[in-house]
Amino acid sequence: MRKTLLIGLVLAASLGAASSASAWAPASTAAVHPGVMTYTAGAQCTANFIYTDASGAVYIGQAAHCSGTGGQTDTDGCTTQSLPNGTPVEVTGASKPGTLVYNSWTAMQAAGETDADTCAYNDIGLIKLDPADYAKVNPSVPTLGGPTALGETTAQLDDVYTYGNSSLRQGITVLSPKLGKSLGASGGGWTHLVYTVSPGIPGDSGSGFMDAQGRAFGVLSTLQLAPVVLSNGVSDLRKMLAYMRSHGGPDVTLAAGTEKFTGSIIG
Repeated sequence: MRKTLLIGLVLAASLGAASSASAWAPASTAAVHPGVMTYTAGAQCTANFIYTDASGAVYIGQAAHCSGTGGQTDTDGCTTQSLPNGTPVEVTGASKPGTLVYNSWTAMQAAGETDADTCAYNDIGLIKLDPADYAKVNPSVPTLGGPTALGETTAQLDDVYTYGNSSLRQGITVLSPKLGKSLGASGGGWTHLVYTVSPGIPGDSGSGFMDAQGRAFGVLSTLQLAPVVLSNGVSDLRKMLAYMRSHGGPDVTLAAGTEKFTGSIIG
C-alpha cells in the first residue's frame, strides 16, 4: 500500500511538472518573452528573463534603474530614488499592465546597504504579470534560444550572448541578437564587463546575458566609457537573485527556455 502511494505521488509530481512546462505558449507565437520592451512611467527598457514562483505566478525581469527617478548618471542604487513597488508597468505583448513587485534599489535602501559594490551593481527589478497574460508567455530568448539554467561568473574572453530591443534600432530586429566577449568579472563578482557588436544602447537596459552554454548570468546595467569605450556593465544575476530572496523579494526561479540554445544570431 505504501509503495503504491509513493508511486502515485511520484507520478503526480511528474505530471504536475509536465503540465507546468506545457502551459507555456509556443515560442513562435508567444507575445511575451525575454527581449520585449517594458515601459515604467514612460521609461523604456528591455526585459531579461521569465521567472516563476511556487504559487505558479509568472514574472518578467527588467533593470532596477528602469523605475529610477534620478538622472541618467545616477547609478548608485543606495542613494537614487525610485518608483515604489505596486507601480504599473506596461509590458509589450501583454493585454494588461504588470506590477512592479521588487526593485533592488529600494530593497537596498530599506536594508541600509553600505557595501559600495552592491550599491553600484545590484540592479534588477521584477514585474509580476497579470494572470490573464500567462498563456501568452514563453521563456525562450528570441533567435538565440535558451536560457538553459542560471549561470555562474564569467572569465576574460568567455563568449557572451544577449538580445537587446531598443526602439532606437527602428524595429530592425536583425540587430537585436548580439555575440560578444566578457572582459571578466569585477566589483566583488557583482559585475561583468562585456563587449558586444554592436554595444547595448539606451533602451537595451535590463536585457539578459547568457554564456556559451546558454546559462543566464547577467542583466545589462550600464554603458561604459572606461576602461573599454562602448563596453557594457552587466550585473551578476545569481548574486542579485540571492539578494532578492534574503531581502523580502519574491522567491523566484529562472524559467528555462523551451527552445534549444544555439547561440545563433541569425533568425
